[in-house]
Amino acid sequence: MGTRTTAIRLQARAATPADADATALIDTVLERLWAEHGLSKATLAAYRRDLRALAAFLAPRPLTAAARADLFGFLEARVRAGYAAKSNARLLSSLRAFYAVLQRDGGIAEDPARLLDMPRLPRSVPKALSESQVEALLRGPEDAADSPDGLRLRAMLELMYACGLRVSELVELPAAAVNRRQGLLRVLGKGGKERLVPMGQEAQHWLERYLAEVRPAQAGKRNPPALFLDAKGEALSRQRFWAELKARATAAGIDPAKVSPHVLRHSFATHLLNHGADLRALQMLLGHSSLSTTQIYTLVAKEGLKRMHRAHHPRG
Repeated sequence: MGTRTTAIRLQARAATPADADATALIDTVLERLWAEHGLSKATLAAYRRDLRALAAFLAPRPLTAAARADLFGFLEARVRAGYAAKSNARLLSSLRAFYAVLQRDGGIAEDPARLLDMPRLPRSVPKALSESQVEALLRGPEDAADSPDGLRLRAMLELMYACGLRVSELVELPAAAVNRRQGLLRVLGKGGKERLVPMGQEAQHWLERYLAEVRPAQAGKRNPPALFLDAKGEALSRQRFWAELKARATAAGIDPAKVSPHVLRHSFATHLLNHGADLRALQMLLGHSSLSTTQIYTLVAKEGLKRMHRAHHPRG
C-alpha cells in the first residue's frame, strides 16, 4: 500500500473509531490530565486526535487491550504514512500520558507505553523575517488602517510582534489583560502559566486606536470579554487572523508561504537577541519553561552573523 493510501486510511479510521467505548474512555482520561496538569485546549485536542486514531487502529480490540507491540505497529504505520517526526513525538507523549493514568487507576495491569522511546528530533533553526520585512508587514498598504478590519489587524500584528505572542494567546486575550497605564500585557500561556510582557510604545499606540475607534462599535452593549472582535462582536477566530495575515503579507510583497503567526514570534525573539537581549529575559518574555527551548534562537542569530560576514568581509 502506498504512502498516500496509508495516510488516508489512518485518517479515516481516526474519524470513526470502531470501539464504541473509546470516546468515553478518552474523554475521561483527558479530563483527569487537564485537572492534574492544566493542559491547554490545543494539547488536549491533539491528544484526543492521537488516541482516537489509535482506537481505530486497534479496532475491534479496545484501547485497554493494547500491548507494546501494538503501539510500535501504530507508530510504524504513521511513519510509513509520512507523518512528521514532531507529530510522532507528540503521539508518544499522548500514549504515555493516557496509559500512565489507566495503569495508576487500575484500568490496566501493565503500561504498554512505558518503555517506548521518543524519536530523536532534528534541531531545526526557526525561520524569522528580517526587520525590514516585519516593518513592511506591520505597515501594510498606505490605506491599511483606514478600515475597522485594517486597524484591528495592525493592532494585532503590532502586539504579536512587540510581545512575542503565540497565535492562541493573541486571539484569546481578554480585554482585561491590558494594563494601559503601565503598558503591560498579562498573557496566559501554555499550561496556564501567566506572564507579564511590556507592549512598547508603538504597539500600545495602535492598540489604543483600536480600543477607541473600532472595538466599541463591535462590542455593542454586550461588551464581550475578548479583546479582539469581529464585526458580529464575537472573538476573532484564529482562522480569520491567519487569512488576514496571509493577505497582508501578499500586499507587502512577502511570500505568504513564508509568513505565519509563529514566524512573527520567531522574528520577535531573533531580533531581540540581535540587539543584545539577555537569554534569560527572552525566556521569560516568551513564556518558555526551559532555557534550552529559548537557546534555539541563538542559532538564528549566529546564522545571521555568518551571512553578514560572508556578504561584507573582504575574506568572507
